[in-house]
Amino acid sequence: MTASAPGPSGELPPDLTRHLETLGGQLVWRIGKDEVSDEVIVRLGYASATPRFAHLPRLRSANDAELQAAVAENRVVIEWVD
Repeated sequence: MTASAPGPSGELPPDLTRHLETLGGQLVWRIGKDEVSDEVIVRLGYASATPRFAHLPRLRSANDAELQAAVAENRVVIEWVD
């Protein structure tokens, strides 16, 4: 897949949109706050990795305001789950 820049209207090219939608259908994710650091953690992996999510430390729920604040304050950690 070759990355393309958004067009003048901000829309992605149709082929890139189709590829991203296909990829999105194969991914699972969990979003929550770390119990210790209070950082927001985004865990992301292929659907085949779903059982491994259960072996990771639990995340506390976070509301929209907490998620937005974490993004604004650079307190978001992305973890890839194999």
